[in-house]
Amino acid sequence: MTTHVKRAFKYRFWPTDAQAAELSRTFGCVRKVYNMALAARTEAWVTRQERVNYNATSAMLTAWKKTEELAYLNDVSSVPLQQALRHLQMAFTHFFGKRAKYPRFKSRKTSRRSAEYTSSAFRFRDGKLTLAKMTEPLAVVWSRPLPEGASPSTVTVSQDAAGRWFVSLLCEDPSVKPLPATGQAVGVDVGLDHLLTLSTGEKIANPRHERRDRAALAKQQRRLAKKEKGSANRARARLKVAKIHARIADRRRDSLHKLTTRLVRENQTIVIEDLTVRNMVKNHRLARAISDAAWSEFRSMLEYKAQWYGREVIAVDRWFPSSRLCSACGTLQDRMPLNVRTWTCDCGVTHDRDVNAAHNLLAAGLAVTVCGAGVRPQRSTPDGQSATKQKPSRREP
Repeated sequence: MTTHVKRAFKYRFWPTDAQAAELSRTFGCVRKVYNMALAARTEAWVTRQERVNYNATSAMLTAWKKTEELAYLNDVSSVPLQQALRHLQMAFTHFFGKRAKYPRFKSRKTSRRSAEYTSSAFRFRDGKLTLAKMTEPLAVVWSRPLPEGASPSTVTVSQDAAGRWFVSLLCEDPSVKPLPATGQAVGVDVGLDHLLTLSTGEKIANPRHERRDRAALAKQQRRLAKKEKGSANRARARLKVAKIHARIADRRRDSLHKLTTRLVRENQTIVIEDLTVRNMVKNHRLARAISDAAWSEFRSMLEYKAQWYGREVIAVDRWFPSSRLCSACGTLQDRMPLNVRTWTCDCGVTHDRDVNAAHNLLAAGLAVTVCGAGVRPQRSTPDGQSATKQKPSRREP
């Protein structure tokens, strides 16, 4: 049986004043319900050691709507409020599964402004999308067509920090199918001088999107710092800073999409390194450059696209000495400082540091597939070490 991939198609739209006011009210009610449910679940656990599930919070929501203080919750669609409770339940599921931290309260200033509508709360006909509690369809800019005969299952409306409105339609995409198999395999070494270095010898330049707008960003941030808190001038200055950040993020995301799509289409097997970016950004000298490179986002895109198109992504253990290992003879160097970009092995072969690392990653990744390890090999073996781990263990003499 053929199963279709569900994809979210995101578009910009421009709401009328009435629609913007309705959506803003919905965002506020969603945030309020989420925070109240989180507080109730936390209080129940702290005081009575009782776990409150989704059904209990849904009953609480019904009771809240009947109170005079929270009667305004009846003014918006009930579906986004119920979806907020489902999202909270999923957050607790991830927490108890040790996949995430304890859920946090949503902030009016910093949290994402969004609301999710299921099929009972919107109407999509003839290319026009109308949400519950609205009389007119949204003015959506259909920048790309939806799959033929698509029927969205959920619609998510959001507003980013730059004030832009987006609508995301989740629907099945029958056009996403496994690509024809190829015998190509490539090792990918990420870096800062070059964003990617492939085992084929190709080096892909680092666009450094944040650096291109750094001067403009610093100028607007200085202006923002001088504005009085709570003033209209500060709000306008904050919006200018947010627009620059949004432009940087859009360019970064676009380039990563093009790059990952190309790698997935051209190669059957892609080998990368399992880097702990969260720890690496603690280096204050490199944090800005590492964040701009977006290695985590690159890996995330690569993995879900490989799953869509029948490709394989292998992550080699972070302790594998890809830069210090000679890809010609296998000799392991004692040290390899970051400023050393080329080096010569005792066997006489001169290596480019990044190309050599990509070669070693490819060889190690292919060995991982033979051993049966998965995408995160360091978590696949009983003792928590990868089949490719080369760092000595404390138990060794």
